[in-house]
Amino acid sequence: MLSVVRVHLPSEIPIVGCEITPYVLLRRPDGAVSTDDVPETAPADGQFMRYRWYRIQSDRKVPICSVHPMEQATIQCLGCLKSKIPVAKSYHCSAKCFSDAWQHHKVLHERASSALNENGAEEEELFGRFGSGGSGVLSTAGSGSLSSFGQSPGVSNGPVPLYPSGADKNSGETWFEVGRSRTYTPTADDIGHALKFECVAVDSEKRSPVGPPTSIMTSRVIPAPTPTPRRLIQVNGDVLGHLDLDSQTSSLGTFTVLSYNILADAYATSDTYSYCPTWALSWTYRRQNLLREIIGYHADIICLQEVQLNHFEDFFAPELDKHGYQALYKKRTTEVYSGIPMAIDGCATFFHRDKFSHVKKYEVEFNKAAQSLTDAIIPAAQKRVALSRLIKDNIALIAVLEAKFGNHGAENPGKRQLLCVANTHINVHQDLKDVKLWEVHTLLKGLEKIAVSADIPMLVCGDFNSTPGSSPHGLLAVGKVDQLHPDLAIDPLGILRPPSKLNHQLPLVSAYSSFARMVGVGYDLEHQRRRMDPATNEPLFTNCTRDFTGTVDYIFYTADSLTVESLLELLDEESLRKDTALPSPEWSSDHIALLAEFRCKPRIRR
Repeated sequence: MLSVVRVHLPSEIPIVGCEITPYVLLRRPDGAVSTDDVPETAPADGQFMRYRWYRIQSDRKVPICSVHPMEQATIQCLGCLKSKIPVAKSYHCSAKCFSDAWQHHKVLHERASSALNENGAEEEELFGRFGSGGSGVLSTAGSGSLSSFGQSPGVSNGPVPLYPSGADKNSGETWFEVGRSRTYTPTADDIGHALKFECVAVDSEKRSPVGPPTSIMTSRVIPAPTPTPRRLIQVNGDVLGHLDLDSQTSSLGTFTVLSYNILADAYATSDTYSYCPTWALSWTYRRQNLLREIIGYHADIICLQEVQLNHFEDFFAPELDKHGYQALYKKRTTEVYSGIPMAIDGCATFFHRDKFSHVKKYEVEFNKAAQSLTDAIIPAAQKRVALSRLIKDNIALIAVLEAKFGNHGAENPGKRQLLCVANTHINVHQDLKDVKLWEVHTLLKGLEKIAVSADIPMLVCGDFNSTPGSSPHGLLAVGKVDQLHPDLAIDPLGILRPPSKLNHQLPLVSAYSSFARMVGVGYDLEHQRRRMDPATNEPLFTNCTRDFTGTVDYIFYTADSLTVESLLELLDEESLRKDTALPSPEWSSDHIALLAEFRCKPRIRR
């Protein structure tokens, strides 16, 4: 007889747009216990499993706090209602909660009004689709108090409950069947309601249940938190302005590049990020939040780090394909890695088919370079020790692309416009400064060879695990390493000798240093300057956890062939600290995304 041994849910809170697949342990007719499904198309001994999902609606809907989803809302921001921001974002559980979020609300109101004026229907795209009428969240009776909007933080207390359509007001509770498969994805209609999952073995012939059903209840469904949209800040020349990412269309000869360490699921553990709610750490939630964020940037080229092989194949490649992107991938090597083969991470580069076509792909495996290095300079008796220090499974993915927008403005308009994009993750322990610098130097020497052969603009993107002022950052940004740099004191294998060899000829510049070079005054400029380190001309941080805040991610470009037009605004650390650190319900990685818009410079005939 087929029977259910145990059922439990992967997360304590269901979220709109994030599929739920309960863990169902079955005892099969032969006595074996398994989590494998037994569908109607492949019954076991004449029996199969039937699943049902129900939404349970009571006669009083409960509004949920937009900041603390486990708390019931008691206050509503009327400014959000006036600005037509999704109603779910307007709720707060206390006056303090609302007061802490007021600066965030002001930005939302300003941008919603701007989006409505400039984009019309695109406002919905900008702020998400879950907040309109009928979404399962409460509205407020009476609108007269809206007149106070703009004078002080407008709030409304005690929302009036609404009865869902089809509900019996006298019964107190109504069940709606919403799904007939093992997996269910909550919708906006489910917000504020509990869900019930029910499973039972069914006789194939009689079509009747075999024994009583097993069921489990979820907590109330919450809307997916959405971060405040980030804008592109124009930085070319002495002009300062901002562009709307949703309505952005790159002008001729320009393209945008995104670099983002998305935090692999294998590393997103509650032990490491105990301050992040477990539901917000779950991959089913994070993948949807990350995808929504990445798609929202409308980048022409996307460089992602820490992309697990299974997530690339099952999620990112097919999902981004729907949005017009072609994918390239290189997983890390496995000489050190001992985990699940499909869960190993790597670098993924996507490019929009309308803007670029693929010409060539290079894969850099630093393990192979380490083997060659030890064969050349390390005595045989010391090779094993040397390789144990050098081999870290790191890789780089290099793509040569051809622009479809042409070499506009160049002196040779018919000439192919090629672009070389390097995407890497230098994941080396901080104590191994020699290995980290050696890997960066190895990558740059490889890029030098490509540059010499093709005279091609270059982008070097990734997570280098190196802060401004470190020797790898200096090598990237200046082209050489100061021979008195303290990092060079750590070189037990002699792989950095002589220090004079630690150089390259690529005219690389950090894209975000353009913020530091902007002239003029203005609200946007001042805010970005506050988020930059004046000593290094780099952002104050790109990685923000409870234990570390600093810059380790960069987009470098060859300044002789490319110029920066605009940059994605940096985030404010204070706003991130309201959730302790990253990742958080709003932002699903411990890193922030970097994005730059570039223009190809005219090539000068020699």
